[in-house]
Amino acid sequence: MKSLSLSLLIAVVAAGPITAQDSASTESGAVTAIFVTGPERGQMAVDFSLPWADKNGIGPADDPFTLGDWKGQVVVLAFYPQDFTSGCTAEMRTFTDQYDLMFTGTVLVGISIDSLETHVRFAQSLGLPFKLLSDPKQRIAAKYGAKGSQGQMRRVVYVIGRDGKVAWRELQFKATDPKGYDRLYKAIADARGKS
Repeated sequence: MKSLSLSLLIAVVAAGPITAQDSASTESGAVTAIFVTGPERGQMAVDFSLPWADKNGIGPADDPFTLGDWKGQVVVLAFYPQDFTSGCTAEMRTFTDQYDLMFTGTVLVGISIDSLETHVRFAQSLGLPFKLLSDPKQRIAAKYGAKGSQGQMRRVVYVIGRDGKVAWRELQFKATDPKGYDRLYKAIADARGKS
């Protein structure tokens, strides 16, 4: 029976561009794989509109952040679990500290399940120089492979090129790994270098 289950898992993984994201334990203690997908490198990014906030307050309701409005610019989408948690604070602080070096000429947005009011407080506490988008039902996160299994988003980062296509993605971005930021910086530089 175990070999049949393993064969089935191998067949499912080999069948298409599915990426394992994490695992969850069931009540019986068995570990089950959870699979995610999202637009891959070279594919068009899924357009969306979400309400936003920044350190100055909540953005106008009639002016949400719409990805398609930024075509022609490099855009970084940083999905993260939750405001005020240690990993997310470390990630957003690093983005802020490296903002002038990494994100000049780039549109950076953070996306989580948090309310706009919470986003304002979080952005003010860190002095974030970019917008935070609110996706409480994880509708957009699901389209980008960032929907979490525990009610919070997974830490996923996309670089969208000027042509609206995915230039780079990391489905398990590590908030405290300097090499992850190095890879992101290179991906942004490569995307900006293309016309």
